[in-house]
Amino acid sequence: MARIIAIANQKGGVGKTTTAVNLSACLATAGQPTLLVDCDSQANSTAAIGFPKDPSRRTLYHSLILNEPFDRIIQKSQIDGLDVIPADKNLAGAAIELVSADEREYRLRGALKVLDDKYKFIILDCPPALDLLTLNALVAAGSVLVPIQCEYLALEGVSELLDTLMRIRRTLNPNLEIEGILLTMYDERTTLSRQVANDLRTFFGSQIFKSMIPRNVRHASCQGGDRQWRETHWDGGSERSFGSLKARSPNQLPRRFNRSQRRPAAPPLLLCPRVSPYRAVRRKSTLT
Repeated sequence: MARIIAIANQKGGVGKTTTAVNLSACLATAGQPTLLVDCDSQANSTAAIGFPKDPSRRTLYHSLILNEPFDRIIQKSQIDGLDVIPADKNLAGAAIELVSADEREYRLRGALKVLDDKYKFIILDCPPALDLLTLNALVAAGSVLVPIQCEYLALEGVSELLDTLMRIRRTLNPNLEIEGILLTMYDERTTLSRQVANDLRTFFGSQIFKSMIPRNVRHASCQGGDRQWRETHWDGGSERSFGSLKARSPNQLPRRFNRSQRRPAAPPLLLCPRVSPYRAVRRKSTLT
């Protein structure tokens, strides 16, 4: 049975798409068949994997609203073992059209059931809102991973999200668990990042992943890359952090991550320098 993990936070710009894309790539590179589902009408995950805009391409909208089977929608990516269910701007209308639909909260769960035996992991990239698309993802998921930027403004919506998760557990999905909270854009040079990280660890305790995704000066230049895909090696702090989030065994993604674990040998990893702010680099670098 596939393990379904939703990447959710109603705050925008905290690294949901980057986490979803890179975690999916790491899992696929590690030999785990993985499906990335883009649930956001902005379609950033779709673009990050390398798919240009195509109005004729079937997307998640066609499954949720028009009941198209997923085998007509799934796209093969350039990474072996990683498939994608793309999104487009029509998903913005799906959130409205689902209001009057029957079993509206269970549409995505029902569509994913036929894929349980095909994939080991299904990663759901949720939109930055607590709408029906996010609700469908949380009802379909077995656990939720919450990325949080290391700034105080990013903490405001966390309590609301956790409150929503508790309500979903009571009413729609009693099996929903919190996979953990991932600190992103961490800058160890600033007092702010350290204070936010310490406050979160004090409040949430062991629910905070030990791996933190660092901020790197090279990330700002990634969106201007001429090549859509770049073959890279496992160097740099960001790559080691994302690498530690991949599965250690075929049946289990680790609940807690240890930065001191020895880095496993891995084949070259494909990332998208034009979209992902966490670009792998060829030479070894220090955390900046």
